[in-house]
Amino acid sequence: MAVESATVVVEESVTTTESPAIVSPASDAEEPTVTVGEAEPVSPSQATSPAASSFPSHVIKRQITGYVGFANLPNQWHRRTAREGFTFNVMVVGTPGVGKSTLINTLFKQEVCPLEDDRDMAFDPNPAIEMRSVSADIEENGVKLSLTVVDAVNYGESLNNRESWRPILNFIEHQFDNRLDADAKANRGRILDTNIHACLFFIEPTGHSLKAIEIETMRQIHHRVNLIPVIAKSDLFSPEELQVFKDRIRADIEYHGIKVFEPTLYSNDENAAQSLKRLLSVYPLAVIGSTTEVARPDGTKVLGRSYPWGVVEIENPSHCDFLSLRDLLIGQHMESLREKTNRELYEFYRTEKLTALGHKQDETVFREINPAQRLEEERNQHKAKLAKMEQDMRVVFQTKVREKEEKLRMSEQELFKRHQAMRDELNVQRKELEERKARLESGRLTASPAEEKKGRRGFNFAR
Repeated sequence: MAVESATVVVEESVTTTESPAIVSPASDAEEPTVTVGEAEPVSPSQATSPAASSFPSHVIKRQITGYVGFANLPNQWHRRTAREGFTFNVMVVGTPGVGKSTLINTLFKQEVCPLEDDRDMAFDPNPAIEMRSVSADIEENGVKLSLTVVDAVNYGESLNNRESWRPILNFIEHQFDNRLDADAKANRGRILDTNIHACLFFIEPTGHSLKAIEIETMRQIHHRVNLIPVIAKSDLFSPEELQVFKDRIRADIEYHGIKVFEPTLYSNDENAAQSLKRLLSVYPLAVIGSTTEVARPDGTKVLGRSYPWGVVEIENPSHCDFLSLRDLLIGQHMESLREKTNRELYEFYRTEKLTALGHKQDETVFREINPAQRLEEERNQHKAKLAKMEQDMRVVFQTKVREKEEKLRMSEQELFKRHQAMRDELNVQRKELEERKARLESGRLTASPAEEKKGRRGFNFAR
């Protein structure tokens, strides 16, 4: 069977030892050319030049012809993931009665969250928030999904809602801690993914703006989870009222610096980019939930709600944003939610945790440095080291000088005191000698008072 020829691009390191390339000899004035198969010659200087778009400087762009096989990797990955299945953990946050369980059941077309009323009729002014989870295994077209839904029970029911966000944040971070502990084990095996991949935050349909409890909760958790705000029971609004309400919510979110989930665009498809742009333009999503089929005026059955004035269709884009939410959460961007959670949010939390424990990362370990740049960095480090040594020596020298000056000052004071004492003694002796000289010159020699006290006699020649 003939194999259809295909042209692919291979990235291969220049330093590889097993290369199928044929290097043709050339003169000293010419650079060698690298060819693979029957491809056109490629100059290494051209392959490694900045003009080679999106290719690193150490990678050569090679053109090959024929079938290799690695283009089948997506199919291999599909077979593996379809066999092993996926895990998806979603959290719903909102006051009781906003339709959280109904919306989840509508999204997955089965009763994932039970709707029975198990409330305790005893009055409690400050009920504790309980993080309650339910799990379900779902299969669609041979693809298995392990779904876990976590509900913040009693959220917003307390008279004091000052820190009602804390149990929610603690639960999210606790899942990160479990993953961090599992990564630190010597024998990790298969690590279960319990991280929260998405948080559906249900905004009460007040028609005014966000409440203080809603703003504070989103401010505290948006850096730990993919936050998706939704307007609950949007069929309570007219289209004009709903648009005004959305504009006010977007203004509050932007003012308070709250980050909502924005899907990653993996391709350069213009249609996909436009679809993503339209999806982000309708944030926050206005949703309606219903697991009941109702009859339209033409008799057809649809998921929706029946009112005296007509029927609200769940899957009608002109009635609500349910389809946009389903595409965002499940149909188009579920893998983006999982990837961002594990590669960005968890890694950011892990870095914070390990840094707080004293772990430091050498930023030069996993990056390639130009030898000239490395030499310049080492020269700068050496200069900084010499400057520090010079500063330390200057400090030591100044300290020694101050100590020596203090000793010299004290010695000078001591010498001055001794000199003064000797001068005083000499002055006393000079006075005594001058007195004796005066007595001798007058022709009289008398004993001094000290000699008279000792009993000595003096001579007096005066007549």
